[in-house]
Amino acid sequence: MAFKVINPGLMTVTEDFGRFGYQHIGVTTGGPMDEHAFLWANRLLGNSFDSAQLEITIGQLSLEVQQPTTIAITGGDLGASINGKRIKPWFSYPVDSGDLIAFNTAVNGLRAYLAVKGGFDFPQQLGSASTVSREKIGGLRSDGKKLAPGDLLNYKPTHPLPHTSVPSQFIPDYQAPITLGVIPGYQCDSFSKAEISKFFSSEYEVSADIDRMGYRLSGEPVHSSLDGIISEGISYGAIQIPKDGQPIILLRDRQTIGGYPKIGCVTSLDAARISQRGPGTKVRFALKDIHEAEADRMIYNNFFGIGRRIAPVN
Repeated sequence: MAFKVINPGLMTVTEDFGRFGYQHIGVTTGGPMDEHAFLWANRLLGNSFDSAQLEITIGQLSLEVQQPTTIAITGGDLGASINGKRIKPWFSYPVDSGDLIAFNTAVNGLRAYLAVKGGFDFPQQLGSASTVSREKIGGLRSDGKKLAPGDLLNYKPTHPLPHTSVPSQFIPDYQAPITLGVIPGYQCDSFSKAEISKFFSSEYEVSADIDRMGYRLSGEPVHSSLDGIISEGISYGAIQIPKDGQPIILLRDRQTIGGYPKIGCVTSLDAARISQRGPGTKVRFALKDIHEAEADRMIYNNFFGIGRRIAPVN
């Protein structure tokens, strides 16, 4: 059956692990802004790592349960409740017909993830259910739009599972100071040693200009010797430096090509961390060795079973 959307909230979209293999034709990857929270929601339920979920930004979502199942909620604390009883993120919860799942507003973090046992049955385009509004792709109507009142979110009913929770050592503190690892690359050589030193020694602030495409920071400007470059492919986490010298971290719904110099690239694991931080957050950067970053990613992929299918828990 389905969840019925009573209130879609400010920005609730369908996301799976992303749409890969199409950047050469201008289609970006999409996928969850906070990969860590997304993966844990599926892991709590024994789902495949890439099972589709809801990404809830800021809050205000409310859903009516039509058939029994088990849900998992991870990521930011958006004041979630079941039938008016407050519940915590990073846990799974059984729900039954007629239950009301609701989110208030952000208490800690910006985005929460709601997974259902077995994954949601969302339509796919180019192999993915991920919503990318700018490209008008993904979502329930395959038009890139967020959820709307009355939408039905289909899933297969299951017997409720016992409560499970994420071990405390894996639950991030979204209010802790944040330093992002950066792998030098792209046009790094076009920045003088003084500019690079300035970049890595300065503290930046997350501006109000943030969305799924990227995060614009404000602080000590850094400048490249290049006025611009021939447009080239852009990877997840690339740090673009426009003419005003203020860094922009490019994220899940980034454009596939761009012509601003890029001083380097935030590691994929750290790019997910910044997505839970709002305007005013202080950010620093630190050099990251590419081999260390690759090793971290391999361990992470193995832990979550990324790239392989796992049998759901019965």
